[in-house]
Amino acid sequence: MNESGPVTVAYYYRTRWGAHDEWLELFQRNHWPLLRAQRDEGRYSDVRLYTPRFHGDGRADWDVLVTITYRDWAAIAAHTPTELMARLFPDQERFRAEEQRRFELLEAHWDVVLDERELEIAHRR
Repeated sequence: MNESGPVTVAYYYRTRWGAHDEWLELFQRNHWPLLRAQRDEGRYSDVRLYTPRFHGDGRADWDVLVTITYRDWAAIAAHTPTELMARLFPDQERFRAEEQRRFELLEAHWDVVLDERELEIAHRR
């Protein structure tokens, strides 16, 4: 495990039946600006959002996956600065209400810290 380099975390979400689109809209409106700002400031090097292409692919444990590649372990320990939230969302009452609503739309949420493994490359002779 690399203790000093980038660390990728996968954030899995399972939305309640019928709430998928509303959850994505709230994520895009309220959470993505915070992630984008911190990516631009260097805390993250990459943020990606995935949804399954087809219904019924494998197990239905999740319907939204967000991966964030942090600069390092210290960047994971740091929390989103309150002043950044206030700057991006001057109407804090609305922001908090919409973030609460976003989490009410979830059935499950879990995080997985990923440990990248090197693949041995066989050389042809």
